[in-house]
Parts: sequence; C-alpha cells; structure tokens
Amino acid sequence: ASRYPPPFGLRQPLRLNVRGLNVLTIERALPEDAHAILALQKLAYQSEAALYNDWSIPPLTQTIESLIEEFSTSIILKAVAEGQIVGSVRARGHNHTCEIGRLIVHPAFQRRGIGSRLLKTIEDQFPVVSRFELFTGSKSENNIRLYQRASYRVTRTQSLSPAVSITYLEKPANAAL
Repeated sequence: ASRYPPPFGLRQPLRLNVRGLNVLTIERALPEDAHAILALQKLAYQSEAALYNDWSIPPLTQTIESLIEEFSTSIILKAVAEGQIVGSVRARGHNHTCEIGRLIVHPAFQRRGIGSRLLKTIEDQFPVVSRFELFTGSKSENNIRLYQRASYRVTRTQSLSPAVSITYLEKPANAAL
C-alpha cells in the first residue's frame, strides 16, 4: 500500500489551451472512466506493440478488473477534449518515489503537448516525494525524448527478452519545480 494518501491536488479540473483544441481539461479519473481509459490504452499502445512485434505487452493485455483495482492504489488522471478522454496517466507513491506509468495520448491528439501536460500534472500530485521514476521501451525514442525534455535522465536499461529492453528514467522532485 502507498504511504502517500491519494489525492493531493486537482480539487478542480485544470483547463488548458492546447494547439488545435478549444479546451483541454485534465482532471482526476474515476472508476467509471476505466472502460474508456482501457480502450484508449489499448489503442495508444498499438504503436509500441508494432515497434517490438509483440502484441502481448502488459498494456494490451491488462484487464478491466486490474485497472479498476489501480484506482485504490494510484492517482489516475484523464485529459478530456471535445467530450472524450484523449489522454491519461497514473502514478503512485512508494518509498519517497513517485512511480509514473501508462502515460497515453490518443494518436489523433499527439504532438500537441498533452503528454507533457499530463506528466507535469501527475508530478504535481506528489509534493512530498523526493524523486520521480518511470520507464519505457528502449526503442521508444519519442517517449525517451519527451521524458528527457521534462528533465528525466536515463538511469538503467533492463533486458526483458532478446527483442525487448526497458529504459528507466528518473529525476529529483526538485527538478519538477
């Protein structure tokens, strides 16, 4: 169980202007959003699966039940534009570390800064941690660039199979300010 009680912030939805959109809202996701988030996750991770020629990666095989369970241990945010969920991210605090995962943006809404804003907003939900950590596929150059622009540094790479390696990145919490 997390030592950091969810939710610190986002008492009100965060409204942003984003290129090509009238309004983007980032707010706390609720368990009733789970089906839409899981569908978006499975769409967003198709490119990762193709990159590795592996459609059995965990984001594509996650069940609705396991996602709903995450609502009790993680903060899950959603980005809403044009009446639909177009992005999401989740994180949990553990041993003074915020572990960030499953940052997703609908393919039709990518390259508009939504991923960067979700990342910053989820970091803001964990004001008492000392560092942030996340991981992505080692071949996912766009993801690695996004994280490096947000001050994350590569800390290690772990081989999962001959074809798949994971790159871990982290940054001190004070770099988020």
